[in-house]
Amino acid sequence: MISINGLTVEFGGFRLFENITYNINPKDRLGLAGKNGAGKSTMLKIIAGVQLPSSGSVNIPKGYRIGYLPQHMNHENTRTVFEEAELAYAELKQMQAELEEMNNELSQRTDYESEEYMDFLSELTDKTERLSYMGADNYKAQIETTLKGLGFERSDFNRNTGEFSGGWRMRIELAKILLSRPDIFLLDEPTNHLDIESIQWLEDFLKDYNGAVVVISHDKAFLDHVTNRTIEIVLGKIYDYKANYSKYLVLRQERFEQQMNAYKNQQKMIEDTEKFIERFRYKATKSVQVQSRIKQLDKIERIEVDEFDTSSLHIKFPPAPHSGVISVKGKNVTKAFGDHVVLENVDFEVARGEKIAFVGRNGEGKTTMARMIMHELDHKGEIVLGHGVKIGYFAQNQADKLNPEDTVFDTVDKVAVGEIRTKIRDILGAFMFSGEDIDKKVSVLSGGEKTRLAMVRLLLEPVNLLVLDEPTNHLDIRSKEILKQAIKEFDGTAIVVSHDREFLDGLVSKVYEFRDKKMKEHLGGIYEFLNERKLENLKELEQRQKTPAPKKDSGIVSQNAHEEPAVKSKISYEEQREINKKRNKAEKAVKESELKIEQLENLIMELEEQMNCSSNDKVMELAKKHEQANWDLGLEMEKWEAAQQELEKYNK
Repeated sequence: MISINGLTVEFGGFRLFENITYNINPKDRLGLAGKNGAGKSTMLKIIAGVQLPSSGSVNIPKGYRIGYLPQHMNHENTRTVFEEAELAYAELKQMQAELEEMNNELSQRTDYESEEYMDFLSELTDKTERLSYMGADNYKAQIETTLKGLGFERSDFNRNTGEFSGGWRMRIELAKILLSRPDIFLLDEPTNHLDIESIQWLEDFLKDYNGAVVVISHDKAFLDHVTNRTIEIVLGKIYDYKANYSKYLVLRQERFEQQMNAYKNQQKMIEDTEKFIERFRYKATKSVQVQSRIKQLDKIERIEVDEFDTSSLHIKFPPAPHSGVISVKGKNVTKAFGDHVVLENVDFEVARGEKIAFVGRNGEGKTTMARMIMHELDHKGEIVLGHGVKIGYFAQNQADKLNPEDTVFDTVDKVAVGEIRTKIRDILGAFMFSGEDIDKKVSVLSGGEKTRLAMVRLLLEPVNLLVLDEPTNHLDIRSKEILKQAIKEFDGTAIVVSHDREFLDGLVSKVYEFRDKKMKEHLGGIYEFLNERKLENLKELEQRQKTPAPKKDSGIVSQNAHEEPAVKSKISYEEQREINKKRNKAEKAVKESELKIEQLENLIMELEEQMNCSSNDKVMELAKKHEQANWDLGLEMEKWEAAQQELEKYNK
């Protein structure tokens, strides 16, 4: 058990926590809740030992192991994915060496009746059990299972970690923490870079885990599935609920209403007492009663009502301009990067007013299709926009297209028209821009802040087709709810690429699943789709189980079993030359792509150096070149990945 005692944290005169005390039990599934800035991440850092409190203590049992995943971290790029994940077993390997030494010592000891011998045996037993618990016998299989559960393919295992984006490298760090099997997980936004299937796998892992879990997340569905206890941090205090997130919201509202009733009753009593004092203050016959009431007021512990975010900010997209019955239609759409086919002969149709989700594993073509609808990528086949369709597009790199010299307020003010201009500050506040934040220049904002600002800007543009690629990244729960409500009430068409089930639930009525180079249409909401996919997976599993396994050592060999090796040998011989040609071609493509990637990365570094020491006019020009280079780098990385996958086919 971890005990937090009298925890107080101050920053420059501002008190974040004050005298907080609570325990984390061995099997707790605890979610930390509270508005942004309440101190959730700081709380995790203090428990993890990364940050010290101003006063108070965190008592952790001796030998207790903590697995901490922060939101941001530096990554090394000197190992392969598998080698990096294997670092999780450094303690295991050290323990194996210690156990070997202890067994050697045990064989030489003769003090069987001594207390020291019994203590030594106890320690040896504990370490042996710990080693077994950590999976010493099958750790490589555990690495493979965990990496695949988090979305990696086996072909990724021998790739250098530097070849992956920040989101994928965060998955590698998460894999290391899961594999280390600590006594407690401290996870800060673990689902930010995961797709739906990976999130579900992580949910199942954490629910069945034998240790404790403390998690911060803006994914309400994830919290509901994983947690059974919620600690809310508000105004430097905490409230502890034995409930998951959805139940906590109900209990919190009940608490707020109770506080308000108690506050109103106390205020009425104070007001009546003050009136009595004022009325009889100068009457000698009432002086004893007056003094008694004054003392009574002094002794009252004033009830404070917690700071609840009760503002019902309602944002609506501008009315959608009129358009044709069909918003967008695709026929025989095929897209390949080099020899790697992402989508093949795909047909689809989106009608005016539909709200549709694009879902599927990363790399199956969701973002590629969104970019093709925007005519940002060439392709085979037809993608046709309907009559009068005007698209509002939110891409994952949309933040890079903001003017770095504009302030936050100016960025929104330039697109706001009509009555909405009077609510700009409220809208910015809903997306976590408040106080001095709105006067900051875009150039000094973090990546997450730029993403939120780009979303606010899109909310105010008059369009009739929204194409949103992962719009909920970097949004808190309240901001997501505001955006979700705005899209639900939007009278145009919306296509949403997302892994956030809670966000999609009740929003979309059709799901396009990207799988096996196709777009498969599923009518209904996101949870209907997920239930359907589970059934499909079970059918596939059942089908595989019906296939009889070959019998060993029976002495009976079928005719087909005799024939198959000969056929394979014949095919291999006839096609070997063609396979070699294709392998050489793939190797050449990989090397050419790696060279281009290196050149583009060097160009980006040069441009960043120039931007740091250039005038404002020059910076704008360099920023455009920088944006283009980043875009080209993304395309080249996709080409490299396609070429690498092609090469791996021939190296198996």
